Amino acid sequence: MALNVLVVDDSAVMRAMIVRTLKLSGVPLAEIHQAGNGEEGLRVVRDEWVDLVLLDVNMPVMNGEEMLTALRAEEATRALPVIVVSTESSDTRLARLTALDARIVHKPFPPETLRAMIAEVTGHSGIGGSHADEHDVAALASDSADF
Repeated sequence: MALNVLVVDDSAVMRAMIVRTLKLSGVPLAEIHQAGNGEEGLRVVRDEWVDLVLLDVNMPVMNGEEMLTALRAEEATRALPVIVVSTESSDTRLARLTALDARIVHKPFPPETLRAMIAEVTGHSGIGGSHADEHDVAALASDSADF
């Protein structure tokens, strides 16, 4: 089953890098939605079918922790898989995010790390091998070894 993914990050460049990583990763994708902060992200989750959220923490308007708390407070989104993709290093904050059933991927990260985490949180056993050809992988690597 292809996944509808929401990428929430205040950096358009980081959103683009995550989207590109998703497309090259071999993760079966349907729609990829984007939002620049938690408030926009909540609106997308309420308006669209989303199977997975990739969420930054430090954003204006509504940060990732606030969005995650709101998701967990609503019955319809309580079990929605969330992967926090962030530079956050506060052990206290990371513990709060983990307590809200989020997984953490630290920026920068290699594409394989994101792919493996998506497979883990979605239970998609078919994710793991990349469907990208050698040219795509080389292009991704030339852009940045880690995101």
